[in-house]
Amino acid sequence: MIKYKLNCRNCELSFDSWFASSKEYEKLKKKNLLNCHLCNSRKVEKSLMAPKFINKPNSKNFDNQNFKLKKISNKIKEYQKFIKNNFEFVGKNFAYEARSIHYNSKKNKKGIYGTATKDEIKELKEEGVKTEIIPWFEDKSN
Repeated sequence: MIKYKLNCRNCELSFDSWFASSKEYEKLKKKNLLNCHLCNSRKVEKSLMAPKFINKPNSKNFDNQNFKLKKISNKIKEYQKFIKNNFEFVGKNFAYEARSIHYNSKKNKKGIYGTATKDEIKELKEEGVKTEIIPWFEDKSN
């Protein structure tokens, strides 16, 4: 497949169109089957196009980015381990449990973590319940 930018000489519209190959474009042009989708004129021409080159990643730069990604991933795993060891998992009951802790000061409970919808988080914040959103993923490599 090849994409060309086409220009209508009648209404000066510029638009993109895909063709199976450059030969296919030439074949359709020769048979006068190309037309402008705005004014229906057959005065459609290919505009000049610059080729797009894909740079091969610099090996050193790629290794550096890969190292940074691994470092970040390891830090996230550390945070997850800390949270799992020091907080209580409450699952989908997070909003209910967070409110219980917030409004019931007698309830001496360690921190909690779990899941909540965006609307639940918004409501908690409006009520003054302090929460943090932490990106969470399960490590599939173990």
